Amino acid sequence: MTTDVTTDMTTDTTPDTAVDAARREIVRVGTSLFARGYVHASAGNISARVGDSHLITPTDAALGFLDPDRLALVDASGEQVAGDRASKTLALHRRIYEADPTARFVIHTHSTHLVGLTLAGVWHQDDVLPPITPYYVMKVGHVPLVPYHRPGDPRVADLVTARIADRAAGGTPIRAVLLERLGPVVWGPDPATALAVLEELEETARLWLLTDRRPEPLPRHAIDELRSTFRAAW
Repeated sequence: MTTDVTTDMTTDTTPDTAVDAARREIVRVGTSLFARGYVHASAGNISARVGDSHLITPTDAALGFLDPDRLALVDASGEQVAGDRASKTLALHRRIYEADPTARFVIHTHSTHLVGLTLAGVWHQDDVLPPITPYYVMKVGHVPLVPYHRPGDPRVADLVTARIADRAAGGTPIRAVLLERLGPVVWGPDPATALAVLEELEETARLWLLTDRRPEPLPRHAIDELRSTFRAAW
């Protein structure tokens, strides 16, 4: 159950059952992403917050072939206490959890159409894609572009958390960012929500590129209707 990943954040304890459930969820999500072509080789990483600790895929791990016992377990102070060496993006994941208290699951992929979008040119720096479908507005929302930095560069975490704070202050919290030439980072309160954001984001990029980036955004009245009916954060 995905709810097992969401444990009491007010305590330092991380029950073995919660950690084991998070391990299974990370493996399940990684296998699914690989099988459906969202990840390839050893690109990408996945993490879960369990209490005040974090589980994250190891560096250079193939997400389609994860071993639950080799996932890196990191305590509240950032020290690794079990598993293989943590992904080099650990700092980014931890900062996202700090910046968005609702986040419990983070996924980073090098999804083909989203990386391609950064090469072809995004719609706007603050909105990489126009709101061309209702489900993009409802499930994804605003997605800013983060300029290119090398994989694992600690400066990326500062840029991402600044965008999280800016959007939250404006009343339109974000669920994702797009790293230039590296792909999306998405998060949510559980694995299913994070997956839905990733899938809708990648499919919208695919649609926009397939239509030669010609579609116009939904009209203002249509977006207002989605906001009032479904509480879309747009």
